[in-house]
Amino acid sequence: MGLEKTTRMNYLFDFYQELLTPKQRSYMMLYYLDDHSLGEIAETYNITRQAVYDNIRRTEAMLEEYEAKLQLFEKFQKRQQLVSSFEKQPFSEERVRELLDQLKEWD
Repeated sequence: MGLEKTTRMNYLFDFYQELLTPKQRSYMMLYYLDDHSLGEIAETYNITRQAVYDNIRRTEAMLEEYEAKLQLFEKFQKRQQLVSSFEKQPFSEERVRELLDQLKEWD
């Protein structure tokens, strides 16, 4: 699994974990945050490795669906880029107003 996917899943999980069932949250935390293998999770819950895999894949799809509809992570990334821009260079007052208007549109 790539670092980019892991990072994305961790962010999506942060934003949408309250929409998941306790079991989905637990599997995702063990797999993505605690770096447990599918086999270790299966052993913990006394189920098959395939059952864990299927649950994690379905949960990933759900997180992506939530993001497609709500776009919380995308808006977060845009705000982070904007903050980074502010820190790197001074802006005219007019440009600051434009950027603030842009921020208002995202919410």
